[in-house]
Amino acid sequence: MELKSKRSQGLALFFGGLLPVIAFTVIEDQYGVIAGLLAGVAFGVGEIIWELLKYRKVQRLTWIGNGMLIGLGALSLISSEGMWFKLQPALMEGLFALTLWGSLLLGKNLITAMVEAQGQQLPEIVKTQMRGLSFRLGLFFAVHAVIATWAALHWSTASWALLKGVGLTVSFVLYLGLEVWWLRIRIRNLSRLQNKDVTPPIPSPK
Repeated sequence: MELKSKRSQGLALFFGGLLPVIAFTVIEDQYGVIAGLLAGVAFGVGEIIWELLKYRKVQRLTWIGNGMLIGLGALSLISSEGMWFKLQPALMEGLFALTLWGSLLLGKNLITAMVEAQGQQLPEIVKTQMRGLSFRLGLFFAVHAVIATWAALHWSTASWALLKGVGLTVSFVLYLGLEVWWLRIRIRNLSRLQNKDVTPPIPSPK
C-alpha cells in the first residue's frame, strides 16, 4: 500500500489537476470563461475529495496542485479572466525546479530521497550521478515553466490544455529516456575505470 502511494505521488506531478484542466477547456469553449472556471474549480475540489475517500488521506502534491487550481480559479472568477487559472502548470513546474535545486543546495538530493523512500537502495556509483540528474531535471522543468507561462498569456485555451495534458508528459518521457541511456553509459564507463584501478594482489613468496 505504501509503495503504491509513493508511485502515485510521482504520477500526481504530471496528471494531478488534469481533469480540472479538461473540464475548464471543454466548458469554456461551449459556455464561456466563467462557466469553465466554475467547472475547473469543481473538478479540483472533486479530485481532493476522491483521493481522501479512496486513500483516507490526500497527497501533498495533490494539495499543492489542486490547491493552486482552486486559488487561481477563484482569482480568475473575481477578475473574470481565465489567465490566472492557466498559470497553474507554470507555477507547479517552476516550484518543482526550485525544489530540485534547493535540495542540492541543502545537500539532500530530492531524486535520491524519492527513490530510497520506495525502499530501494541505490549503489554508491549511481548516487554520484544523481546530483547532475537533479540539476538537469530542474532545468527541464524551468524551461517548461517559461513555455507554460507564455502559453497561458498568449496561446488559445485548447493549445494551452494540450501543453498541460500531453506536451509535458511526452517531452518528459523522451527526456527521461535520454537521461537513463546516458546514466547507463556513465555507470558502465565508471565501473570499467574502477576495475582498472584495482591493483592485482601480489603473490607471496614461498
